[in-house]
Amino acid sequence: MGKNHQTNVKNGARRVRIVRNQLTDLIVHEQIKVPHARAKELSKHMDRLITLGKKNTLASRRQAAKILRKVDASENETALQKLFTMSNDRFKDRNGGYTRVLKLDNRKGDGAPISIIMFV
Repeated sequence: MGKNHQTNVKNGARRVRIVRNQLTDLIVHEQIKVPHARAKELSKHMDRLITLGKKNTLASRRQAAKILRKVDASENETALQKLFTMSNDRFKDRNGGYTRVLKLDNRKGDGAPISIIMFV
């Protein structure tokens, strides 16, 4: 295992941190602007988190807590609590497809396609 292996491990951990932060931000703000490829990836992970929220068991809370950051969504609610209340209130009759990805223009600096990801 040489130098490339260490670099790949660092990049993988960095990518996981970015996804965790953006998933938490999506729950707190309910929509965020990100590059289109990242939005598609976040959509997949968020659908899984909402499915955990709909189960509403201690095990599912612990699994979701491993993924989300500990951030206050409002004065009396954390992002984890907001995920579980939102899952049970908004999505109890829905069987998937909890997020929507809308394409916007390209980013000015590098031309990357930008999208908004939001809850349905």
